[in-house]
Amino acid sequence: MSDKKSFIAKIEEAILRRTKPKYMDSKEEIDNFLRNTPKQKPPKGIFKMSDSQIYTFGDEDAENTIMFIHGGAYVGEINYQHLLYCFKLSRKLDAHVIAPVYPLAPVHKAIETYEMITEIYKTLDHENLILMGDSAGGGFALSFAQYLKTVGLPQPSKIIAFSPWVDISMSNPPYDNEDDSILGEIGLREIGKSWAGDLDTKDYRISPLYGDVTGQAQTLIFSGTNEIFYKDIKLYVENLKMSNVDVKFIEGEGLFHIYPLFPSPEAKKA
Repeated sequence: MSDKKSFIAKIEEAILRRTKPKYMDSKEEIDNFLRNTPKQKPPKGIFKMSDSQIYTFGDEDAENTIMFIHGGAYVGEINYQHLLYCFKLSRKLDAHVIAPVYPLAPVHKAIETYEMITEIYKTLDHENLILMGDSAGGGFALSFAQYLKTVGLPQPSKIIAFSPWVDISMSNPPYDNEDDSILGEIGLREIGKSWAGDLDTKDYRISPLYGDVTGQAQTLIFSGTNEIFYKDIKLYVENLKMSNVDVKFIEGEGLFHIYPLFPSPEAKKA
């Protein structure tokens, strides 16, 4: 672990390592998981979810809207960490935040989620819209921005992605499985195939690293240097710069996957 990390971040990382899913590092475990994926339901309780499976936070008449696409490697349901983060965003930025509960692998495929998110996107005011996501959700947000050009829909005003999964084909080995406290190459590779369905795993709609980023909205990307996606994210950022996209890349030295979503001094600074 890096000595530069705060004590709180070190504790968080240690806990994440102890709870890392076994299927991330085992072909046998991930095959079993995908065959017998447990049924998941979105959280109930204090947060409001519409009949159309969308959580909403803040005032609908707020000047800005944030569409948050949650992470979970396309197999994990939206959770309380995501919902609390959306709640804090709505308060801190005085924004209306919406978080769709989208179809997940292995039962569902990427194309189904595109259909759902596109219909929601059409109803929003794009001039004051921030498209945001973490991990798989961040990767989806970046792919979706490219897709918008093909269907004649406008870009959002800004895109913010935390540790986005930009290449589900995992085509840039070797990957640093040891330093990543949450994810593993073996599990991710098989999940990516499941999520892709009939699409090639290098199709831009699921791997934004391979798409055309020309004309993309102003983009802010966060990544920890100790996460498995770090080098792919750096390649993606270079693509943005070469295409003259207004991009800012914040690297958390020695930090882990989606670190800005955790309560630490580093997250507060980010």
